[in-house]
Amino acid sequence: MKNNLHVFLGATVADAAARPLHWVYNQKKLGVYIKGKKDFSFLKKNRSPFYNIKTGKVSGYNEISQVMFHTLLDGHENIEKRFKKKILINFGPGSKYWKNLKLRSKYKKVKDWHGIVKGPWIHQNIIETVKNIKLKKKIPGGVKVNESDGFCATLPYFLYGFDFKSLEKIFKIVTVSKISFKYAMAKFYLIDFALKGAEDPIKEFIKKFNRNSFFKGIVNDIKKIRQLRSKFDPAVIKKLGMACSYPGTFNSSIYTIINSKNYKDAILKTIKAGGCNCSRANFTGAYFAALKGVNSIPNIWIKKTIPAKKILNQK
Repeated sequence: MKNNLHVFLGATVADAAARPLHWVYNQKKLGVYIKGKKDFSFLKKNRSPFYNIKTGKVSGYNEISQVMFHTLLDGHENIEKRFKKKILINFGPGSKYWKNLKLRSKYKKVKDWHGIVKGPWIHQNIIETVKNIKLKKKIPGGVKVNESDGFCATLPYFLYGFDFKSLEKIFKIVTVSKISFKYAMAKFYLIDFALKGAEDPIKEFIKKFNRNSFFKGIVNDIKKIRQLRSKFDPAVIKKLGMACSYPGTFNSSIYTIINSKNYKDAILKTIKAGGCNCSRANFTGAYFAALKGVNSIPNIWIKKTIPAKKILNQK
C-alpha cells in the first residue's frame, strides 16, 4: 500500500479487535469472558465496563488517527489548521463524543463505577485539545495526562513520509506532554527500523540509542524487559503497567512484542492481558504490520474493521 498505510491498517484493525474488551482491568473476569475461545477478537458482546460502541468500530485512540488520515486525504496544504478543524467536528460540541462528556465525567466521582456510556468515550487529551482550539491557543495540546493519543494522532502523518523533525508540531496539537512525546518517538523509530527491513527493530533501537541521553530511560527499560523473555504471562503486564499511561503502556507493549510470533499472536496477547489494550494494540499492530507486511494482518479481521475499507482504497 502506498505511503506505508499497511502500518496504519495494522493499528486500526488491532484497535477494533481489542475494543469490546477495552479497559477490563480485572484479569480474572476477563478470563471468564474469553474462556474457551481461541480467537477472542471482535467480541460481539461489549465487555468494556465504561462505554459501548458497535463491534468493528475503533476506540478514541484510533479515532484521532482517523481524523489525521482524513486530513491528509484532503491534501497536504495547511495540515495543522485543517487537522484542528476536523478535531472540533469529530470530537467537539455537537459530536457523539462531546455529548457523552457529562456522563464520562461522573465516573471519577463514583467510587464503584457501574455505568456504561452508550457511545464513544472521549479521552482527557482530546477534551483539553477541543477546549484549547476553541480558545484559539497556538499550541492546544492537553497537559494533564501522559498517554498514547499523541502517537496515534501523528502516526498517519509519519507514514506519509514527513521527517522526524516535523512530527512534534503535529504531536503538540493533541498533547504537550514531554513524556508522551519521548515514548511516541521511540515507537516511530521502532516502526521505521521495521519498515527498513531490520530483522530485530528492538535490538536495532538499543544499538542506535544506547548512549543517547534522550532515550536513556527507555533503553534501560527495554534491556530489563528483554531479560524477562519467557512464556507470555499477563501477570507481567499487570506489573509493567496495564493502564493508559507511559511508561507502562510502552513497556507492556515491548514485552508482548518480544514474546509474540506474529501480528495475530501479538494482538490476542494484548487483548488477553486486559487494561488499556487499545492503546497498546495501536502500537503493537502498527509494529507487526511494519515488520511482517500487510499479509500478516488476518483478512477476516480486516473485513470486521469498519474504518479499514477507506484505508484499503488508498492502494
